[in-house]
Amino acid sequence: MKKEFNYILAVLLIVLASCAKDNYDAPSSTFQGRITYQGEPVNVEEGQVRFQLWESGWGKLTAIDVAIKQDGGFSALLFDAQYKLVFPSGQGPFMTMSNGASKDTTNLTLNGNQTMDIEVIPYYMVRNAQFTYNSGNITAHCRIDKIISDANAKDIERVTLYINKTQFVSGGTQIANADLAISPSTDWTNVNMSVSVPAMVPAQNYVFARIGVKIAGVEDLVFSPVMKVEF
Repeated sequence: MKKEFNYILAVLLIVLASCAKDNYDAPSSTFQGRITYQGEPVNVEEGQVRFQLWESGWGKLTAIDVAIKQDGGFSALLFDAQYKLVFPSGQGPFMTMSNGASKDTTNLTLNGNQTMDIEVIPYYMVRNAQFTYNSGNITAHCRIDKIISDANAKDIERVTLYINKTQFVSGGTQIANADLAISPSTDWTNVNMSVSVPAMVPAQNYVFARIGVKIAGVEDLVFSPVMKVEF
């Protein structure tokens, strides 16, 4: 009888502990914003560039990964707390900064919903991208601006025009692509390239397009905004 009582008591304690754990409030504060350079969004590949939020005060530290959308935006549901915002090494086609200086860590105090843009310094920016359709081809025009020109500068390895059936466009989500022929005389202020539109099943009268720049020694590409091209 005593053994049965002890067993029932142990089970009851486990159930109560489980209920207490389940009764913790869920995170309710939204932290959102964009990755920007001088207020201009930095476009990347959807979900491939991330930063981490580290919260202290809970014993063993665990990072919260926040993925960046292809338009540079991000959003995370969090508890109100103090965090350290960190870009892991090698993340993004940019250098991180804080208060005008290169820095990997930013202190963040979250108390309710908060919108904050994270300023970075990209190696390059793809600007004034325009896309048109003509005779089965998507033609693209843009300007590629070199932003970092000091000792941290890096060369352009590749420029690619991507098209896809959906609004998610990158090397991993595309139906066709074409690389720019790069030479020492390439005029980065007047980049022109084109790609043939393949047959699509089911057929549709539009595609989504964007231009990506692969930087030497950097895994993540910087992109132009996605544009829908109808034909």
